[in-house]
Amino acid sequence: MLLNETLSENSVFSTHQVLSDYRLACESRQVSLLGRKDVMGGRAKFGIFGDGKEVVQVALARSFQRGDFRSGYYRDQTIEAALGNLTWQQFFAQIYAHADLEHEPHTGGRSMNGHYATRWLEADGSWRDQTKLYNSVCDISPTAGQIPRSVGLAYASKLFRTNPDIQYLTTFSDKGNEIVFATIGDASTSQGMFWETMNAAGVLQVPLLMSVWDDGYGISVPIEYQTTKSSISKAMAGLQRNADEEGVEILTVKGWDYPALVETYQKAAAICRNAHVPVLVHVQELTQPQGHSSSGSHERYKGAERLQWEAEHDCNLRFKDWILENGYATEEELEEIETQAKEVARNARNLAWKAFRQPIDQDVQTAKELLQKASEETTEAAQEVKAILADLEKVYSPIRRDAVGAVRKVLRILSHENSPVRTQLQEWLREQFALNANRYNSHLYSESEESPLHVKPIAPAFEEDSPMIDGREVIRSYFDILFDRDPRVLALGEDVGHIGDVNQGMAGLQEKYGEIRITDTGIRETTIIGQGIGMAMRGLRPIVEIQYFDYVFYTLATLTDDLATLRYRTAGGQKAPLIIRTRGHRLEGIWHSGSPMGAMLGSLRGLHIAVPRNFTQAAGLYNTLMQGDDPALVVEPLNAYRLKEKLPANLGDYCVPLGQPDLLREGTDVTVVTYGSMCRIVMEAAAQLSDAGIDVEVIDIQTLLPFDLSHRIVESIQKTNRVIFADEDFPGGASAFMMQQVLEGQNAYRWLDSPPLTIAAKAHRPAYGSDGDYFSKPNIDDVYDTVYSLMHESAPQRFPSIM
Repeated sequence: MLLNETLSENSVFSTHQVLSDYRLACESRQVSLLGRKDVMGGRAKFGIFGDGKEVVQVALARSFQRGDFRSGYYRDQTIEAALGNLTWQQFFAQIYAHADLEHEPHTGGRSMNGHYATRWLEADGSWRDQTKLYNSVCDISPTAGQIPRSVGLAYASKLFRTNPDIQYLTTFSDKGNEIVFATIGDASTSQGMFWETMNAAGVLQVPLLMSVWDDGYGISVPIEYQTTKSSISKAMAGLQRNADEEGVEILTVKGWDYPALVETYQKAAAICRNAHVPVLVHVQELTQPQGHSSSGSHERYKGAERLQWEAEHDCNLRFKDWILENGYATEEELEEIETQAKEVARNARNLAWKAFRQPIDQDVQTAKELLQKASEETTEAAQEVKAILADLEKVYSPIRRDAVGAVRKVLRILSHENSPVRTQLQEWLREQFALNANRYNSHLYSESEESPLHVKPIAPAFEEDSPMIDGREVIRSYFDILFDRDPRVLALGEDVGHIGDVNQGMAGLQEKYGEIRITDTGIRETTIIGQGIGMAMRGLRPIVEIQYFDYVFYTLATLTDDLATLRYRTAGGQKAPLIIRTRGHRLEGIWHSGSPMGAMLGSLRGLHIAVPRNFTQAAGLYNTLMQGDDPALVVEPLNAYRLKEKLPANLGDYCVPLGQPDLLREGTDVTVVTYGSMCRIVMEAAAQLSDAGIDVEVIDIQTLLPFDLSHRIVESIQKTNRVIFADEDFPGGASAFMMQQVLEGQNAYRWLDSPPLTIAAKAHRPAYGSDGDYFSKPNIDDVYDTVYSLMHESAPQRFPSIM
């Protein structure tokens, strides 16, 4: 065991600091033990804790400065407590899922325990000063899911240090002196996200300090099944920097060795902060005294020898031995600290439970009183109501679900009665639904004045001499304006810089604005998204490019687990207004089909999805999104880059509103709802149908999320009484989504004289080649024949069958 005299001269341990660290480690252990008991006793649904990691985390926290960031996972409770971000009462409030931000400010009870977040946003949605905070990005549970964003958080520090044009953003950075502490369990380093991030960090040379908690297992699977050489530091040795080559600094340390841990983190943080070099700290020989989680005992898969080793190497016990050996305290003094830690944990638990139960008990009591009143006022159903009330009375620690369920059952029984108590029950129920909608269903999107939904629409203006140019030139001219007026805007992605993207939408802009603003990346889609998320979290406005829409599947876990849920899972406490730019529609081939919209709609609630038909519309949508504070996916139409468009005179100012369809063609017979590149196909089919005497109304929805907020489509259907939803997605994908939104959400079924139809691609990836495309995806002929068949059904004499 290391002694003080073996440490470097800079490693000084005061008695106060050592005992303060020991006290915190003991408290953290006690809350873990009580938390597990609460789960086993039924107070909570699930528990996962940071026991066995206490000492390394107090050591890490010593090197954490205001303005730094933690991008971690659900075992970091001791770090958060050491930084003052977490009280133990809040720890228990989260276990109980207390949906009150005053008691559980991290996620408002929306995440399971161990998920911590610094509230970056004021009540009005504006940013707080991050440089004054110990910043924690809200944790997520998917293994390694917290890692991609860490490279972006660290990359932002590099940008703030090297780009003087953004150093005016002093509430986000002190000239790039912030570092990012990422944490991950050893087993999760097997995930590709981890390897991709470490490679990206080494290439970019960013201040990322990656800590790997190595306790030898991934749930029940031992490390020899997880990691080459049974050591992540050995497996990654090829990334080690040297005198001639940049790379990653790799350090190893024992997780029970307090002085060595403190010194290691001081060294690692200094390297990161001063030199902007990424560091991997492999923390070995950790233990997990309670096993992986409350879902089972680790004694099922750990033998007696391993369990004995873990008992001997428990970090808190080894810390205690070191304190005694070095004379920082007596056995009696440490026992007093341990006793006090137990009392602190018990008091925090009791206060949290009382605070959690009090409002629930009030709601349940009100429900009981109303049910009792109902049983007294009703004559025919008194016994049934009393039985429901009796069942509610029997529930141990009833929650709102129990009370609301009982009231709903009674209202069914009283549905034919007209009594005052029935009205009271209905009012109580409506109030409960409203309150719980705010508790559990709010903040999926921005609810502030910065929401892109509040951006006022401005139409594009054209002059007599407005030139006709390629779509790629329209969007390139728009980006030129955007980069010129806002230094916070950055773009990055594969081929986006030197060649100006594969379709020339940013041609020449890197030369004009510099590589620091428009940056090429490696082929690493997951960390391209992670880079963007991290930058957006730190006040910048990145536009990151996924070269083709099909490649979005490489990024989907990060998009859906992290970005799309961020505002929701923090109950409005954090945001990352990232814009993802890609191109799709009408591509050819199995891996370049360009239209997996249904997959996005099912995965990316929390993002806006814009599907412009051309680049005039695309620029207007970008303008709107860049004025807002929500993340978004913009799918540009691939086959429109070289189609001619008139260049608007107000290119940098006009705004296309989100959720507002555009009427492309008026008609009286059939409404066709579509978007993107399908607009041109539908419009050509509509022109041909006109020659056959069929008048088609064509509507471009422009955005899938949000969808037709003003219900313009149902207004069209009221006129035509027929509707077809057309796109290039798989059957049952976005076309089915649009149908549900219109027929159910807008009640358009009431106006239909014919069955609603969809036009979609075949149920497989499209074949390559022009013939493959024709027989795989909807074309002009398909649209024509589908519309014609609908008219044939209603007027067969006028429109005889053609097939």
